[in-house]
Amino acid sequence: MDFLTTEQNNPDSIAIDQMDSIQIAELMNREDRKVVAAVEKVLPEIAQAIQTVTRSVLQGGRLIYIGAGTSGRLGVLDASECPPTFNTPPSMVVGLIAGGHRALTTAIEGAEDNRQAGQEDLKSVGLSHLDTVCGIATSGRTPYVLGALAYARTLQAATIGVTCNTGSELTQACDVLIAPVVGPEILSGSTRLKAGTATKMVLNMISTGTMIRIGKTYGNWMVDLRATNFKLKDRSIRIVSGITGLGRNEAELLLAQCDGEVKTAIVCHILGVPKIAAQDRLKRCQGRLREALQLRG
Repeated sequence: MDFLTTEQNNPDSIAIDQMDSIQIAELMNREDRKVVAAVEKVLPEIAQAIQTVTRSVLQGGRLIYIGAGTSGRLGVLDASECPPTFNTPPSMVVGLIAGGHRALTTAIEGAEDNRQAGQEDLKSVGLSHLDTVCGIATSGRTPYVLGALAYARTLQAATIGVTCNTGSELTQACDVLIAPVVGPEILSGSTRLKAGTATKMVLNMISTGTMIRIGKTYGNWMVDLRATNFKLKDRSIRIVSGITGLGRNEAELLLAQCDGEVKTAIVCHILGVPKIAAQDRLKRCQGRLREALQLRG
């Protein structure tokens, strides 16, 4: 642990307990700027991860995040945001955390040190060779994550590793390694800070990039969202209005006639076809709106 960058002492924050509130905020802001630069250096690896996950999903596989502590929570968070944002089934992006769901709010002592538990948790969700397992371990040495990745490889599932340290055990444990090195934290070893921010950025890119590649967007519109609350219903109306040119009231009425399905409503209006025909077009194009609009016949 002494050799891990994330465990080193940050010389710029040695006197942080003597700083006032604005000085603390300014220091944290300066340190956070390093995160963007660190992530920028690993964009080729992030792109490779997007391609890997896209291939899995198009073949009927899943993206499975697995991690412990903050890393695990960030994976669960990213997975939980995919269904409402992209209307994906909850099974498409899965988040596993050492210690189970109780670990989301409570520290489970020793959970991350159990290598076998990583394997067992993947077995519990029926891991297959079609899936991609993304192991998240800031230190790059978490036994729970390493055990999971080792098991994934025995099934020939694709593997991705996300860490904030170089030269770690994770390097040899996965097919694609993403390692943004953000440097020592302002509180030594508190990887919920810069390392956590970098990890959140990386996971955002992987899941969002994948969803774009499989046709969950039209331009920069989230046309496959699920309107589960007032805000998302309002967004659905604005998306239909923005793409079709319809007024708000007309867009809302069209959506109601199309069971709230944004893409169906857009195809109906632009091509002048009934709901069933629009849904059939989208099905033939695997849900890709642009292709459905260009499809002949």
